[in-house]
Amino acid sequence: MHIMQSVVWAVLLWPCLVSLGVPLECKDEQGSIILCASISKEKLLDRVIQHAELIYRVSEESCTLFEEMFVPFPMRSQRNQAGYTCATKAFPIPGSKSEIQQISDKWLLHSVLILVQSWIEPLVYLQTTLDRYDDAPDTLLKKTKWVSEKLLSLEQGVVVLIRKMLDDDMLTTSYYEQGVAPYALQPEVLESVLRDYTLLSCFKKDAHKMETFLKLLKCRQTDKYSCFLH
Repeated sequence: MHIMQSVVWAVLLWPCLVSLGVPLECKDEQGSIILCASISKEKLLDRVIQHAELIYRVSEESCTLFEEMFVPFPMRSQRNQAGYTCATKAFPIPGSKSEIQQISDKWLLHSVLILVQSWIEPLVYLQTTLDRYDDAPDTLLKKTKWVSEKLLSLEQGVVVLIRKMLDDDMLTTSYYEQGVAPYALQPEVLESVLRDYTLLSCFKKDAHKMETFLKLLKCRQTDKYSCFLH
């Protein structure tokens, strides 16, 4: 089992340099802008966690708002029955509590990076498709745009964190290029609503995983033997 998992990860994480561009900007206590690369790994982890918490919170709000605006109550249980599944389900991300507890710090961080990168393109698609809704509220549009932008910042922060904590300069490519379903189709209105609803629901779940993984990592840095998922 462990050998097979290692093989799968080795294929997905085949060394491929990632160009950081401009690292995530972080503010110090006085409000000055400094680069994340110059912050200690402890403070950077705290700020990455705060970033993930905000992303998850706004993803919840966006999903709820979309549901209330566009999804009739009888249809809210049909998104999975319509053949739509979360695209990141194909990735070897730990799902159960026991799997998450057993995963190493390295794979916790790389799992977060996989999830972040896999959602960059779908969220760009979501902004495009929401613009075609005649009565989409500005609040929803602003929330999805905010999340899309913050996801890019989170990616930069996690990349720097991986280098700081793991001394790992050989990182992943963008995972949406490796199997996430394309979102450029032009479905009928009802199908489009269900597709977008599924996308928002899946992102909310994955955003929660990002937050959970990072908080578990933080806990391990302080008290490795008392970190349990609730």
